Amino acid sequence: MVKTSAPPKKKAAYTTTVFMKRLMAWSGIIFIVYLLLHAYGNTHYFQGEIAYDHYAVWLRTLLEPLLPYGGMLWILRVVLVALLLAHVISAFHLWFRNRKARGTDKYEVKKPGADYFASRYAMRTMRWGGVILLLFIIWHILQFTTLTLTPGGEYVHGRAYANMYYGFQLWWVYLIYLVALTALCLHVWHGVWSALQTLGATRGNTIPLIRLIAFIVAFGLFLVFMSVPTAILFGWVDAPMAAADYYPQFCDAIGSASEQFAHCAAY
Repeated sequence: MVKTSAPPKKKAAYTTTVFMKRLMAWSGIIFIVYLLLHAYGNTHYFQGEIAYDHYAVWLRTLLEPLLPYGGMLWILRVVLVALLLAHVISAFHLWFRNRKARGTDKYEVKKPGADYFASRYAMRTMRWGGVILLLFIIWHILQFTTLTLTPGGEYVHGRAYANMYYGFQLWWVYLIYLVALTALCLHVWHGVWSALQTLGATRGNTIPLIRLIAFIVAFGLFLVFMSVPTAILFGWVDAPMAAADYYPQFCDAIGSASEQFAHCAAY
């Protein structure tokens, strides 16, 4: 009598390589859209202190009165955290699976050309670059969201312009952001290509266009995000106003939202 082996156990749909790659691709694309909007929002810094802080308050008043003050920001934060977890977990899952499948075989075919080596360099930095970005996100939240870390001066909730000004006057804070955004640039550069490839957008005739899109998105984000810290470090923007000059203008600009700021009651 011939014994038949049991059929191989099927993997759950959410643990397959295809699912994990698509999860990484879509979460990465959503992050990039968020980064593009965030980078654009930062350009309001060049309009001056009142305009930038008004923009920061506007973000907290989105969809009022349907949502409470700051409600939309909290929804966005929860969504971003969920996407971050999905992106990180799927990345480590795929890395572990690839490592297990490859074993000790590290054979690699090398191709000539500067584009190939630039792309390979970006790809090789994906893992440690992702770790740098994760640490940077924690630093960024502690500095500008919770105001737990306040290098350069006394940070005040609501005075986003001044908080950034104090922080980026310090060369080492500037260096932290420079390193983090370099990692972001490389991560996005390869990530855009990888995501579009996963989603089936890369074909022979679309490869040059996708390479161009990946380059523009990655280095565009780097230049825009670093423009404000660079302008602050080299003194190309105005210093924050004194409280007596600032609050009358700020409270008038934000209108009914001024009730959220205790300082506005005095003006």
